[in-house]
Amino acid sequence: MNENAGDVTRLLNEWARGDTDAPDRIFTSLYDELRRIASHHLLGQPQELALQPTLLVHEAYIRLVDEQRLECEGRVHFLSIAARVIRRVLVDQARRARAQKRGGGWERTYLEGVPALVSASRVELLALDELLDELRTLDERQSRVVELRFFGGLGVGETAAVLDVSPRTIEEDWRVARAWLRKRLEPRD
Repeated sequence: MNENAGDVTRLLNEWARGDTDAPDRIFTSLYDELRRIASHHLLGQPQELALQPTLLVHEAYIRLVDEQRLECEGRVHFLSIAARVIRRVLVDQARRARAQKRGGGWERTYLEGVPALVSASRVELLALDELLDELRTLDERQSRVVELRFFGGLGVGETAAVLDVSPRTIEEDWRVARAWLRKRLEPRD
């Protein structure tokens, strides 16, 4: 567990009680971890479309702060919410990039380095987002597991804590969700 987890939990409680300075202190405390997560997701995006990790973290922060009183149970829960916000920022960026293209064509925004999710080296972000929404209708917990592990960078134990299930359940959900996504994302011959 992160050594400042207790501080983050205290700050989250202060934020929930209306302390307007708490979000800045949380952001400072978790900045390196959020930036690492952002960097992971920006690998391989086309340079002209990619946000810089710092900009992604700041955009996520702005969206999180817009939640007037964010209720979190601790550091891991906050990171799970941040994972969802990071996903939304990335999807919004990909949609903006696609909308800017003229003549009906659009350039795909890819994420590199997701071999744990699919065997292909590049995953099209908008397709993944749509599939996660589809998976949510089939199995909401599996969709959350993918979101927390992939977009949030959480480990099995942290994901289990957020979802209040056993690590074994998370491992099984992760395995099944990856297989389902792999089948849906891999090109058909």
